[in-house]
Amino acid sequence: MLSALTRHPLSIALSAALLTCNLNLAHADTKPVTWEDILNDADTPEDVLMYGMGVKAQRWSALKEINTDSVKMLQPAWSFSFGDEKQRGQETQAILQDGVLYVTASYSRIFALDARTGKRLWEYSHRLPDDIRPCCDVINRGAAIYGDKVFFGTLDASIVALNKNTGKVVWKEKFEDHKVGYTMTGAPTIIKDQKTGRVMLIHGSSGDEFGVVGKLFARDPDTGKEIWMRPLVEGHIGRLDGKESTPTGNPQAPSWPRDKEGKLVEAWNHGGGAPWQSASFDVESNTIIIGAGNPAPWNAWVRHPGDSLFTSGQAYIDPTTGDLVGFYQHTPSDTWDFSGNNEIVLFEYQDENGKQIKAGAHADRNGFFYITDRTKLAERGVAEPNKPTALINAFPFIEGVNWASHIDLKTGRPVEVEGHRPPLPEGDEKRGKAVEVSPPFLGGKNWNPMAYSQDTGWFYLGANQWKESYWTENCTYRAGSAFLCMGFRIARMFDDHVGTLRAINPKTGKVEWEHKEKMPLWSGVLATAGNLIFTGTGEGYVKAFNAKTGEELWQFQTGSGVISSPITWEMDGEQYIGLASGYGGAVPLWGGDMAELTKPIKQGGSFWVFKIPTWAKSLVKEANK
Repeated sequence: MLSALTRHPLSIALSAALLTCNLNLAHADTKPVTWEDILNDADTPEDVLMYGMGVKAQRWSALKEINTDSVKMLQPAWSFSFGDEKQRGQETQAILQDGVLYVTASYSRIFALDARTGKRLWEYSHRLPDDIRPCCDVINRGAAIYGDKVFFGTLDASIVALNKNTGKVVWKEKFEDHKVGYTMTGAPTIIKDQKTGRVMLIHGSSGDEFGVVGKLFARDPDTGKEIWMRPLVEGHIGRLDGKESTPTGNPQAPSWPRDKEGKLVEAWNHGGGAPWQSASFDVESNTIIIGAGNPAPWNAWVRHPGDSLFTSGQAYIDPTTGDLVGFYQHTPSDTWDFSGNNEIVLFEYQDENGKQIKAGAHADRNGFFYITDRTKLAERGVAEPNKPTALINAFPFIEGVNWASHIDLKTGRPVEVEGHRPPLPEGDEKRGKAVEVSPPFLGGKNWNPMAYSQDTGWFYLGANQWKESYWTENCTYRAGSAFLCMGFRIARMFDDHVGTLRAINPKTGKVEWEHKEKMPLWSGVLATAGNLIFTGTGEGYVKAFNAKTGEELWQFQTGSGVISSPITWEMDGEQYIGLASGYGGAVPLWGGDMAELTKPIKQGGSFWVFKIPTWAKSLVKEANK
């Protein structure tokens, strides 16, 4: 079904001449960004230098000028239109340095904006060929920054470095063939190898639905030269310094099936596992932590028997060699496209014995919330990748999960409910019997990143309650075509809502509060010391909630659905909130009944910035006397 995207109007639009556009309207004139700046990102409110607002990806800010008392005074400071016909989904998270915002947009564009006024300083529009293969809209989730450059990925499987002051191209590298389905939608990550002292640009690939082999790359940020590449399908060979290095896991790939002659089946050559989201970085253990995508094809019978490692789980990578040093699989032999790409947020807490646990939190598309010991995962190796020693807890974070009853904490594996793996077609049938599965492939939570509050100790996420009819189909691999071997139709679970903003207690698994939304929630979440939670809605609102109670305190209509990730920063002694507006993404393309629900939403493309105006601050002070 995803092959229909190549005939979607958005792909037709791509066939037009997309010109590279560098408008040097002004110079940003900002100082170089150091690794120390990036390392301290979470503690420097004047800048936002990382996707996730810090190496731990907590999306937490200690700023509190905007709080539960003052948020009702929040008003737009300015807005900026991305312009022309290139609307579609805007899933970006902006980064900020020295008063300049760097905002990516649909169709592989990036803008540098004056954070005080919204004035465009420069823009770059990547020249896209007409035969790209974007699975789930022409989105881009953000950029990275280091030295005098900003970096972002493009839909034709390239990564570009631009001078952050002028927008001029410094280097451009194509990492794979876009014609067979490779793309890049996630924000790259800057890390520093604590062993060698080398700063690296880390980025993944997208394209599981087209049967690619997912790959993670490390590059020299100054030159773009590849340092290493790590495939995330077992038995495929990595690269280090331009030469073959080590296989991923067991070179004989025991978790992938063989034919009667002992050869690995065709699916292994197109196994998926793409790390298309952004990485976290555990500085203390010197480990890159990133989610691995679904195996290909979706139909697990084509890959039966075996767990289809190293897909649909969380991968731990040595930055020196690019070797996979740890892995925990959330959905063995994934047949529902649950994937494992959702962010892994690093946090610390004390257990019942007072011992500090260095944990990772992950809300999976499969409907379960995982707490893992990130230190053990970084140390134990991958000889037994599903050995559960690193799993601390796992619990459902939505209602209606029916494919598995629970996660067995002793084995680390899901306890599947019989009858929820769609059966093969019988006889001459073209499709198998449909089964009803919840959550659907769009997930209990999709890519939209959650936030962790250091004040409450809770996680805040945009969850969704829906289901799907799911059936197997016969298919063969063809380069550049969708490789699913499955069909589906997503439907509503409840009449009054799909999305639920939820506060999750990671120690108990309890939902501390929830807020329901009619439309699916596809926006990231921000938590602040002002006791506030910010997120966006499909109907176009940016909203603020009391972090402890869930009470809705403020909203503003942006004119199009919000599916981006908000940030906050301090400038000239004032606190600002910023996020993009523009509806699109996977839901209106593949959401079944949800696509029908979202039809009235207008497309858009703009960036909004909010603050408390000066005149309102005097009223707040007066009220607090």
